[in-house]
Amino acid sequence: MSVVAERVRDRLRADQTDPSRVPDAVRRIAQAEVRRHNDFALARGLAPVDDEQAAVREVLAAVTGYGPLQEHLDDPSVEELWINAPDKIFVARDGVSERLPLALTDSAVRDLVERMLHATGRRIDLSQPFVDAALPDGSRLHVVLGGIARRHWAVNIRKFLPHVRSLEQLEEIGSLAPEAAALLRDAMRHGRSVLVSGATHAGKTTLLGALIAACPPSHRIVTVEETFELGVDAPDLVALQGRQPSLEGTGEITLRRLVKEALRMRPDRIVVGEVRDAEALDLLLALNTGIPGAATIHANSAFDALGKLAALPLLAGRNIGREFVVPAIAASVDLVVHCQRAEDGRRRVQEIIAPTGRVDDGVPETRTLFRTGERWR
Repeated sequence: MSVVAERVRDRLRADQTDPSRVPDAVRRIAQAEVRRHNDFALARGLAPVDDEQAAVREVLAAVTGYGPLQEHLDDPSVEELWINAPDKIFVARDGVSERLPLALTDSAVRDLVERMLHATGRRIDLSQPFVDAALPDGSRLHVVLGGIARRHWAVNIRKFLPHVRSLEQLEEIGSLAPEAAALLRDAMRHGRSVLVSGATHAGKTTLLGALIAACPPSHRIVTVEETFELGVDAPDLVALQGRQPSLEGTGEITLRRLVKEALRMRPDRIVVGEVRDAEALDLLLALNTGIPGAATIHANSAFDALGKLAALPLLAGRNIGREFVVPAIAASVDLVVHCQRAEDGRRRVQEIIAPTGRVDDGVPETRTLFRTGERWR
């Protein structure tokens, strides 16, 4: 089908047709070229393509999609896909990974990455050997250049899964206990600041999106991310994304800058996709002005998340001390929700704690509101 795919590309170039804008036209051209291929084969006594629709899908994947990866990206059960080497390709379903019987070449992997990055405005090269980008469907792409990764390019695609977008849906799939859902729903309704913690792939971003969906419709929400990953919608929402520096090293837009800009946009709530650096200080300052916030952070437990949130602002400069940061956290963070991924891949909210507003021996004092398998009053 590679010859047919090339003929389709030729026709699109001749007609100056953008396949991303007119997918129906591309499909018609692909169907016509597959039939033409079969007519030619029959006329020459060659074997025609038995399954024309499968051939059309293959051609479309080569022309407008991501080649042999497209069927797995289209599979709703696949949560994530990654490439360790051209012949070592994996997917995750329900948190459990499996290796695909698929082998590419180094050049094919590079071509796929370049095609993915084409519409994002981002790049990867020797001067910028890492890249994070949002694909058109909302999936997040992360690539590490070969040389930084041993021998081959390392590619990771975390899919955007729209079927879980609310606290009610998290309840239905067993990731959130009803009493925890009621607690979180009430917190978002009344403008509480919530920090979501957990390890990688524990479901933090999914929960954060569900929390945003639980906000009152009248709230103006501004989200801040390095790369668009929060696939959420709201009546009054502005989504901001950082930017890499140019080839000349200029034009970078950091999360710190975005948090400051968000404060000028009359937000009822600021959402930071992930706090991992000095932007923690700007978020904390925003919370101390009375603006509710929500964010995710990598941590081993809810209590550890508060400790990490107290440490990250110190990266902003020497004039920032714990004597300011810790009391500010105790006063401005209302809830910490910790997510956990079990060995079988299932994700759930494990515990919810609340700072009391007091500081005990240099750390925020907390009380437990919910823990899996236990009820608290």
